Amino acid sequence: MATCGVLYIHSATPAVVPHVEWATAGVIGMSVHFDWQGQPAAPGHLRAEVAWSGPAGTAGRLASTLRGWPIRFEVTEDPSPGADGERYAFTPSLGLYHALTSANGDLVVPENRLRMLLATGGDISAALDLLLGGPWDAELEAFRHAGEGAPVRWLHRVG
Repeated sequence: MATCGVLYIHSATPAVVPHVEWATAGVIGMSVHFDWQGQPAAPGHLRAEVAWSGPAGTAGRLASTLRGWPIRFEVTEDPSPGADGERYAFTPSLGLYHALTSANGDLVVPENRLRMLLATGGDISAALDLLLGGPWDAELEAFRHAGEGAPVRWLHRVG
């Protein structure tokens, strides 16, 4: 099933930019060139947003491919028939975060993860914040605001 989503590269050094485009092209199946803008939240870094369309699972493949680079990014995937939506966030300091999303974009925490949280005890508030991606949101928020009004390019998976 086809779906769509958005890839947000929140910060990348100019030296890494061609590698990010090359890695994304490998997942999307076509040559890509992003509209890179300066990232005010990290002087000397660049940012880009690209909307994509492709088969379900593309967001996961993008996240797996990009997490090896020293960049900050988020990638979303809309729900499609038989597949939940997804959100990935990555920062070099925190690593990769993954959550399922509902049709309206809310994060969905699976029952078994909530049961495990309750069984382990401890600080429930901190554990819930971690399940909801709080540390990633806190680190990425300044980078998100810097991108308001930035141009978005569409990428369509070939074949």
